Amino acid sequence: MSDNPGAAGSPPRPGAGSPVETAETAETAAAGTRRRRGVHPLARFLIRRILIAVLLAWGITLVTFLLTNLVPGDPVAANLGQRALGDPAIVAQWRSEHGLDKPLWQQYAIYLQGLVQGDLGTSQQSHRPVSQDLAEFVPATLELAGAAILISLVLGVAFGVVAALRRDRLSDHVLRLVSLIGISVPTFWLALVAFYVFFFRLQITPGSGRVDAALGSAPAVTGLQTVDALLAGRWDIFTSAVGHLITPALVLALYTIGLLTRFTRSAVLEVLGQDYVRAARAKGLPGRVILFRYVLRSALVPIITVAGLAFGSLLSGTVLVEAIFAWPGVGQYAYKSATSLDLPAVMGVGLVVGVVYLVINLIVDVLYGVIDPRVRLQ
Repeated sequence: MSDNPGAAGSPPRPGAGSPVETAETAETAAAGTRRRRGVHPLARFLIRRILIAVLLAWGITLVTFLLTNLVPGDPVAANLGQRALGDPAIVAQWRSEHGLDKPLWQQYAIYLQGLVQGDLGTSQQSHRPVSQDLAEFVPATLELAGAAILISLVLGVAFGVVAALRRDRLSDHVLRLVSLIGISVPTFWLALVAFYVFFFRLQITPGSGRVDAALGSAPAVTGLQTVDALLAGRWDIFTSAVGHLITPALVLALYTIGLLTRFTRSAVLEVLGQDYVRAARAKGLPGRVILFRYVLRSALVPIITVAGLAFGSLLSGTVLVEAIFAWPGVGQYAYKSATSLDLPAVMGVGLVVGVVYLVINLIVDVLYGVIDPRVRLQ
């Protein structure tokens, strides 16, 4: 029998059996074993993102606390009035009750201790726990912003895809003009015009508020009027809630529709020029399959990024729209708290908005990993 390893089979590979190849083979096998025995790449990806989110949440509490306490103005004067400032005993008692007589670092430590226990402090205006106030006002803003982002995603992505597929045609120019108008028109001006035209002049939309006063409200379960009405089987309240919701949601959505239309058009055009799309067309695949399986999936990453940022902006930027439509949301609560220097309420609103941004970014990161496996493997 020959001692040549290649005599009984195929010719040997160059360097076969060398120390380098042996080390590479062992390393590959060990890596495969770790992958089989270890945590799934997507799970590791999620763990890293959650740990980063926790660290960022702590940073949000620190920044919110410091910025709130650096705001010029005297909360004692804002809450007690100028007449009470003439009595040092009243001022000292008020500052002691609200912990303002302690050093700043000690106030922050007390604030963190309360947060761990779910205590955001007591509002100096409503004299209720801030968490209770936020539980009342945040769902209204979530409902409004959620409806706006849903409308934006449906219309913005659809308009962007149509504009990309019909590039440089009349429909493309019209949709680009609409997106430019949506980005350029101030939201508060559009809200005033919509309220005046559709409610005051044409009377085709309901007035202010979340539901007709004569109908009352559905039993509170989620705080969302539309969802609670469906859970209670109150179709009259559901219809009224949708009618009150549609106009402010469309007003808020117009800017995001324009933004998503432009980003979707650019992303789809970039993907349409890729080699694998041309190869799919050459193989004779149906246009619908190419669009949904190849083009849209590859274009979703920038679209999801813009949508996540837009939802955060909608949630934190509804102050003027809520004021015009008398929408009892967190924007109005934040405005009243800021004008009265209600520090616990202001910090509570800032914390909620920051946490919402963190949750949105976490969801966007997870969607990245689901859509593009390269993200979670890296």
